[in-house]
Amino acid sequence: MELLSGAEMVVRFLRDEGVKYIYGYPGGAVLHIYDALFKEKSIEHILVRHEQAATHMADGYARATGKAGVVLVTSGPGATNAITGIATAFMDSIPMVVISGQVPSNMVGTDAFQETDMIGISRPIVKHSFMIKHPSEIPDVMKKAFHLAESGRPGPVVIDIPKDMTNPAEKFEYVYPKKAKLRSYSPAVRGHSGQIRKAAELLLAAKRPIIYAGGGVVIGNASAQLTELAKMLNLPVTNTLMGLGCYPGSDRQFVGMLGMHGSYTANLAMHHSDVILAVGARFDDRVINGAAKFCPNAKIIHIDIDPASISKTIKADIPIVGPVDSVLTEMVAIVKEIGQAPNAETVASWWKQIDEWRGNRGLFPYDKGDGSIIKPQAAIEMLCEVTKGEAYVASDVGQHQMFACQYYRFNKPNRWLNSGGLGTMGFGLPAAMGVKLNFPDADVACVTGEGSIQMNIQELSTCLQYDLPVKIINLNNGALGMVRQWQDMVYNSRYSHSYMESLPDFVKLAEAYGHVGMRITDLKDLKPKMEEAFAMKDRLVFLDIAVDTSEHVYPMQIKDGAMRDMWLSKTERT
Repeated sequence: MELLSGAEMVVRFLRDEGVKYIYGYPGGAVLHIYDALFKEKSIEHILVRHEQAATHMADGYARATGKAGVVLVTSGPGATNAITGIATAFMDSIPMVVISGQVPSNMVGTDAFQETDMIGISRPIVKHSFMIKHPSEIPDVMKKAFHLAESGRPGPVVIDIPKDMTNPAEKFEYVYPKKAKLRSYSPAVRGHSGQIRKAAELLLAAKRPIIYAGGGVVIGNASAQLTELAKMLNLPVTNTLMGLGCYPGSDRQFVGMLGMHGSYTANLAMHHSDVILAVGARFDDRVINGAAKFCPNAKIIHIDIDPASISKTIKADIPIVGPVDSVLTEMVAIVKEIGQAPNAETVASWWKQIDEWRGNRGLFPYDKGDGSIIKPQAAIEMLCEVTKGEAYVASDVGQHQMFACQYYRFNKPNRWLNSGGLGTMGFGLPAAMGVKLNFPDADVACVTGEGSIQMNIQELSTCLQYDLPVKIINLNNGALGMVRQWQDMVYNSRYSHSYMESLPDFVKLAEAYGHVGMRITDLKDLKPKMEEAFAMKDRLVFLDIAVDTSEHVYPMQIKDGAMRDMWLSKTERT
């Protein structure tokens, strides 16, 4: 029998669970845990410069690996600084375990120094939360936390630990629990076979079918099954922002991202479809535009691990609750068993229409100009070319995010990391750091803007300390680009507080943090400078790229319209 303190149990459990990294920031309420961590050599702790960055690093790690990221923060402001990152993970169904320190249990509720009700504050944005009431329960609670975070529809879990629960003088028996014991939690492990058969039969009978695949396909490791089904039935595939990479972005059957800034082809194909196979997608408002006019002639097949997501926004004709990988595997088997190929003439007619929409313009055409100024779209196309489409790309939020998802061709899942649901500026750099730490030999890029990068720019210091040579692609247009675009389109170009009239010299700033900075203002320098940056395998390079300040993201759906209603330029609409 091994006797450990509560603090030692926390650290020992993390080791036994196979955790490689903890992202955190110390403070009084967690110092017993940090002291125990000092003696544990198999876990690497990453000291961030702000707790929000710790959660985004853990988030980036989780998105790229599928394993729960682990965060350790102190009580009060340490815990509240983590809230934005917890909400980011919750909105995008990302597994994360956040261990927050708390004041001693006999002081809870007394407004003690650095006390906040972390359980209460985080309740709406976590999958579950625990407060430790006795040190002996730490191993079982932590096992439950990891199981909850990683199973079913993943999400963040908070464990709040009062300081006296980690007292090094009090020892208790430690046994690593091999299984989590949760009586009331049993996510579906397979879909209903009858419903899956109905869905397969409906797809085979469809005249204008389409696959609408979301982040659940990436999270559920179902890209291979989705691709097999699409190829077998010759179906067009569109992805949500979160689903990019779950189907090869350079494949002929990929019709682009859909939604608010989705491709003309994808949005029209969705609107005119007669059967939609929605896989791991939640019919988000940024996809459907408006529920009243959404795809009026389509029957909906909806596959999701979370029953609460089905028919929440758009009613499903054939709902299927279950893990997307097993459901799609069974659907593929049923299609093979039925042995009835879709009518070749019907399929050809549908593809002829889709190819007409696609035309000769490609998925996202844009005016390349006369070459005197760098277009943000061109910068992303160059990034894709230089990295051969193989990079892990984390983005912040804004126009640069939309340009990245439109013009970078993601052919593999888990390579595109962005804050989709919450839209968190400041996400990109720490998320890229979390990926680079785990995949040191991979190309990792952070696509950002001069507004977003300053939200967590202090993490350039962390990058130097832990040797994280990510490449920062700053599309600098001197403004909060997406805000300015809306002000252009909706508010008669009244630019209320969307221009940044005072910006740092990002090259000097990067150098001050010990990194390499490059400023690019001429299109002819874009390729050689970007190639030079990615050739520096052991250096963080900050590429500050001056881009066209007037450029908008198109298409842009028209408010309260159908999916087919889009602005194609400042003056042209469907």
